[in-house]
Amino acid sequence: MPEYPFSAETRVVVDASPEAVFAFLDDHRNLSAHMEQTSWMMMGSRMDIHLDESGTRTVGSRFGFTGSILGIPLSVEEMVSERDPPRSKAWVTIMEPALWVIGSYRMGFVIAPESGSSLLTVFIGYDLPRRFGIRWLSWLLGGFYAKWCTNRMANDAARHFRIEAGEANDWLNRQTS
Repeated sequence: MPEYPFSAETRVVVDASPEAVFAFLDDHRNLSAHMEQTSWMMMGSRMDIHLDESGTRTVGSRFGFTGSILGIPLSVEEMVSERDPPRSKAWVTIMEPALWVIGSYRMGFVIAPESGSSLLTVFIGYDLPRRFGIRWLSWLLGGFYAKWCTNRMANDAARHFRIEAGEANDWLNRQTS
């Protein structure tokens, strides 16, 4: 496994069992929801995800994203490299990504039981893009973008289970009133 010179990670406590958190994150559409929505970080653009038949649920499964920012095409192709339910999962780029601020990377998550909940760590190790003309942009924004991605993935998972618990509590309250 290659080492990467740059990294970011985000840790959050998720109010759900490791099994439930893993099941949610094992569907890569849940992890990448932030990429499919327009955002200021994506300069108002969005990316489209494509998955193979296994839907990222097996080692070797391939998936990726395509889109554009300011009319410039972007794409990344990835492969699941590790999967250990309900503890961890990782994926790597399988060719040089056509991205502005990060190059090849390894990304994933680790889940640990934590007092009836789960401690979720989302991480990325990355390199700068190989294209010399945009490396300066990566020096400026790569760390910020990597941290934004890990924050979004971790906090979106925590939010999902808070909303799910809130909806269940609302339903129970309506039934007992």
